[in-house]
Amino acid sequence: MDGVIVAGGNGSGNAFNQLSYPLGFSVDEAGTLYIADWNNSRIVEWKQEAKFGTVVAGDNGRGDRNDQFHYVTDVIVDKNRNCLYICDLENKRIVEWSRRGATSGKTIIKGAMCYGFTMDEDGFLYICDFERHEVRKWKIGDTQGTLVAGGKGMGDELDQLNCPVSVAVDQNYSVYVSDQRNHRVVKWIACMDRGKLVAGDGKVGKTLSQLWNPQKILVDQFGTIIIADSGNNRVIRWKKDAKEGTIVVGGRRKDSEEHQLDSPIGLS
Repeated sequence: MDGVIVAGGNGSGNAFNQLSYPLGFSVDEAGTLYIADWNNSRIVEWKQEAKFGTVVAGDNGRGDRNDQFHYVTDVIVDKNRNCLYICDLENKRIVEWSRRGATSGKTIIKGAMCYGFTMDEDGFLYICDFERHEVRKWKIGDTQGTLVAGGKGMGDELDQLNCPVSVAVDQNYSVYVSDQRNHRVVKWIACMDRGKLVAGDGKVGKTLSQLWNPQKILVDQFGTIIIADSGNNRVIRWKKDAKEGTIVVGGRRKDSEEHQLDSPIGLS
């Protein structure tokens, strides 16, 4: 199965038809992409079949002003509030940026070194703190989040995480965490003090029962997890209670061909 380039593809750079190490992205109701263009510290809007993107946030140099970012890692579209939520990694903040032509944003959460996040159907944000090895649930406007995974320091026990980079939430509000440096995905049920291993075996590897630096994850209503298995250059589908996954795309060598992947990171 071949893929189709929908954004970038013109080498690394900061021109309007280029990206430089894109990480997370979201898709709105019209099919427009919003891309966290990490190395350019900006968010790029890319409409369907467009040859060029439009910068909608940042691109004012790296910094900590309200119109700047210092490495963006992920972005969420909130259609109800008509805004973007942006992980500003090195500034350790989450920024809200209006989609009504805003030229600056406002900080809504401080102190979290956010690499990836998600939003549940009630509008709560779940933020992976790469530095504290934990995931917290935040209500917009609150000054303190609620711990939902990890929080007991860096480690490989089931009550610990090691550099969480992505989180997904199912209809029962169970939290799934891409535990990058433990090479696994762990599920945390609400009010439990430890997680359950649901994908990978905790050891780096290339078999279908293993992961290698997993990145973005998604989960559906059946408990199936889709994993950007970055180190293995593949995307894997892992069904509930399965012992191994199935390759969806990639899985061979790093390549620029349309049927191959090179260290995939984002999914949507």
